Amino acid sequence: MSETRGKNKNLLESGNPRLLRKSVKDGSEYSLYLEYQIGYNHDNGTSIRRKESLSLYLVASPRTPVERQKNKETLDLAKKIRFEREQEFLEDKEGYRLKKDKTVNFYDYYQAYIDNYTKKDIRVIEMGLRNFKAFIAQEYPQYAQRIEPKQITKDMMIKFTQFLTKKHRGTGISSVYRRFKKIINYGIDHGVFTQNPCKGVTVAPNDDMLVKEILSEKEMKQLFACHYEGENPIIRRAFAMTCLGGIRYCDVKRLTYGEVDYENALIKFRQNKTINHSKRSGAVINLTDITLAIIGPRPEDAKDDTLIFPLPSSTMCLKALRHWTKRAGITKHITWHCGRHSFGTILLNKGSNVKVVADLLGHSSLKYVEVYVRAVDEEKKKALNSLPRIDIF
Repeated sequence: MSETRGKNKNLLESGNPRLLRKSVKDGSEYSLYLEYQIGYNHDNGTSIRRKESLSLYLVASPRTPVERQKNKETLDLAKKIRFEREQEFLEDKEGYRLKKDKTVNFYDYYQAYIDNYTKKDIRVIEMGLRNFKAFIAQEYPQYAQRIEPKQITKDMMIKFTQFLTKKHRGTGISSVYRRFKKIINYGIDHGVFTQNPCKGVTVAPNDDMLVKEILSEKEMKQLFACHYEGENPIIRRAFAMTCLGGIRYCDVKRLTYGEVDYENALIKFRQNKTINHSKRSGAVINLTDITLAIIGPRPEDAKDDTLIFPLPSSTMCLKALRHWTKRAGITKHITWHCGRHSFGTILLNKGSNVKVVADLLGHSSLKYVEVYVRAVDEEKKKALNSLPRIDIF
C-alpha cells in the first residue's frame, strides 16, 4: 500500500494519534485503528499508548476498480477521523471544532456535525435536523432560532417521537430518530450534554407491513412479457437480477465478470450497503439456470473488472423502470429495490424457510426478513378474504 512508510508496515499515517492497520479474519481484510501516545514511562523507557478502533475495514488485496475505490474512500475517511482526533488532542477542542460549551446553539452543533460527516447515511442525518427544526417550530416556537442543549428535555423528546410517528411511515420513523440520537450521544461523549434527554424514550415503526410495493409472481411475468420500442436490454437484465437473484441495485450495477464462478454457479461480491459497517459484508449467491442466463457467458475480451451490467445513471434507470411498468399496465409504484423485496416475498409465499431466504438475501440476521414474513401473512389474509361468501344457514 502506497501509504505505508518506515519500518512499521502497518502504519498508514503518522502523527498523534497514528493511523494503523491490522490483519483480521483470514487475512482478507485489514481493520483500521488509531494509536495514541499519551505519556512516557521513565522507569522502563517505554511509551504509554492507547488504541481506538475505527470499525473501518480495507480489502487486503483489492482486485477490481470497485474494491480499490472503496479502499480509497475508507482510507480517506480514516485519515479525516485521525486529523480530527489530533485536533482534539493537541488543541483541547471537541469533535468538529466545537468546544465543551453547554450554551452552544444545538442547531449549529448539529449542522457542524453534518458538515464533517462522510458516511452514506448522511441524507438521514440531515433529515433528522430538518424534522427536529419543524417539530420545534410547531411545538416550541420560542426556540425556533436557537436552542441550547440544556433546553432539550425528556418531555420534549417524547413529543418529538410523537411528531415523527405522525410524519413518517414504516421503518422511516425509527431510522430518523436513531440518527438524531447519534448526535445527542456524540454531544454527551464530548460534554455538551450533562444528561441524555433521549434516555428511555423509544420509538417503533407505526406500520408493521412492508412499505415498498412488491410485484406478485403474476405481475412479474406480466412485466417481463412487455417489450416496447427503445427499451434498454441491459436495464431489463439488471432488474431481472434484482427480482430473481435478490441482489440490491447498488450491487447489481457493480457486479463484474471476475466475481462470477461459472463452474460452481456462484457469484461472490461485497455488499455495498454493509461494507465497512459489518464484518459480514461478503455475499456468496447461488446462481440458477435463469440467473446464469441473465448474466450470460463471459465475453472473450472481458477482464475481471469488466461490468456485467454497464447501466446508465441512477436517474435514467429509475425513469426507464417507471416507463416500463406503465407500459406493462402495472399501476404500483415500483422502484429498483422493489425487485429485491419481491424476490424475498415470493420465496416465502412458496414455502421457503425464513433462514434460507435471509441467507439468499445476504442478511446476517433473521430480523431483516420479518417484514417479508408479515407481507406474506397479509397476502394470505387477502387470499382467504377473496373466498366466495356462501349463505350456509
